[in-house]
Order: sequence, then structure tokens, then C-alpha cells
Amino acid sequence: MFTGIILSIGQIAAIERRAGDCRIKINTGKLSMADVALGDSIAVNGVCLTAVELGADYFVADVSNETLTKTLINTLTVGAPVNLELALTPTTRMGGHIVSGHVDGVGEVLEKKADGRSFCFKIKAPNQLAKYIAQKGSICINGISLTVNEVSGATFSVNIVPHTLAETTLGTATTGTFVNLEVDMLARYMERLMQGEAAAIDQGGVTIDLLQKSGFLG
Repeated sequence: MFTGIILSIGQIAAIERRAGDCRIKINTGKLSMADVALGDSIAVNGVCLTAVELGADYFVADVSNETLTKTLINTLTVGAPVNLELALTPTTRMGGHIVSGHVDGVGEVLEKKADGRSFCFKIKAPNQLAKYIAQKGSICINGISLTVNEVSGATFSVNIVPHTLAETTLGTATTGTFVNLEVDMLARYMERLMQGEAAAIDQGGVTIDLLQKSGFLG
């Protein structure tokens, strides 16, 4: 689990294509690897990867065919900058929101315009993700926890402050840039509960009637 607070901009150092998948080496920049162990999770542009080899300033991870198909990891080349975050610990400050590192889809930057010292990004999400995106809700873009300003269908906007522009790869994003998106997992769980499938196994489980009685529904 992660919080969506980027700790460093790393760089793709090597890509080794294998039978249907690949292994990548990532230089970690200013990210401290002192307390990272083999098997730990590290988010790369919002994609949770497992460290299979470690160095003082790098790590190596295997990337499955599923991940290559569903995310933008497959488009990265040697030298490409990437947002990095270490996994959440019990003592980590919860500065963003709960992020799983499981990308839901790929969005496209439709517009980037100055808004004071910040920039407003308008992004088009896949249509099937629109129902999970809410005004003033949270969304993860390339691993960055952000607040949704406005929503219209599958298009939404976020403001990127100067610090985030400087400390993440969104500083170089432009119109036409594609980004990894992860919606708020609470919205996904609520949808699952509303479907009633979880309650079908045990009649004492969560039901629409129970949600109404508990004040979750009007």
C-alpha cells in the first residue's frame, strides 16, 4: 500500500525483454534504499513492483505481461524519468490517500494551463472509470495523490502546485501525454457492496437495507 506522495524521480537504467514480459532496472535518485529489503514493494509511476535485486542507488523488478498490457510501463525507454514511492509503513504520515499501486486504466492530458503559480490539468479517463471519479474526491495519477477539482463525464481536472511540478514527472507533462490512473479504492468497494454479491453467500452480510439503516444511503 502507498499514499501517493512521491519521494523521488528515478530513471529507467535498463530494460531486459524476456518471454512475454520484462525485467527493468531503475536508478532511484534521491530515494534512500537503506531500509529496503528484497521483496519489498516500490511504486513506479503508480505501478506496484517487487524489488528482486537491490543496490545502493537502484533496484531491479520483474514486470508481468498483465502489467505491461494494462499500464504505461510498456512505453518506458532507457533514460525515462519515473515517479517513485516506497510502500506505506505503520509510522508513515498519511499525506495523500490509500493507494494500492494497481492501475485501473490509462488517461490522456487534454489541456494544461497556468492557474496562478500552479497548473490546471484536464484529463480524459477511460469511460468505464468515470463513475469512480467524484468532485473533491481523490485520484492517483502516475502514482501521485491528487484532489479532483471538477468532473464532466469521464473528463476531470486537477491542480498541480509548484512543489509537485518540480518533484514529479508531471512537470514535463503536456497536452497529449498519457498517464496511469488509479481511482479511489473506497469507491470500488462501495460499488461491490451495492451489487449485493458479497451478501449472497451469507444472509447476515452487507445489504442495501443494512446500508440504509446505517445512514450510508438516503
